[in-house]
This record gives sequence, C-alpha cells and structure tokens, in this order.
Amino acid sequence: MFKLGDIILMKKPHACGVNRWEVIRMGADIKVKCLGCGHIVMIPRAEFKKKFKKVLTQADQVKTENEQHYLTKDQLMPPNFIKRNEE
Repeated sequence: MFKLGDIILMKKPHACGVNRWEVIRMGADIKVKCLGCGHIVMIPRAEFKKKFKKVLTQADQVKTENEQHYLTKDQLMPPNFIKRNEE
C-alpha cells in the first residue's frame, strides 16, 4: 500500500494548494510532510487510511533534485531507544 519515503496523494489538498505528501513516519500514527510548503502533519492510521488516495512515487524512485522538501531515508530521524544500564 504505502511505505516510508513514498510520495502519496490524499483525497483533499493541503491549505497551500499542493496535494503531494511524503510519508516520514509510520506506526500507530502516520506522519506526512507537505511537499508544497514543508508543513508536517501527524494523522492516526485509521483516519489516514480514509484520507489516502494513492501512491504517486515509491521511495526508491523519487528524484530528490526535483523535490524541494523531500527527506531521504538517511535524513529521517531514527527512533530514540532508551538503553538501560545493565548491572
């Protein structure tokens, strides 16, 4: 369906008028970034599935030089796991 880094189309455009989004986080909530203005929105997965229309470009096929606000997988923040000191 959709993966991290994909450029997707939603049913309604963002307030800036652009309807191209990048998936930048996946989990119980989906975090997407508007490729028109760079605004980041976090949406619950159930609501996201209702608003999602289709994948425009898969993550491995994105031409980053054409996308001003696109973040590659290397630029995305990795999860911050807390390590316990083992005694």
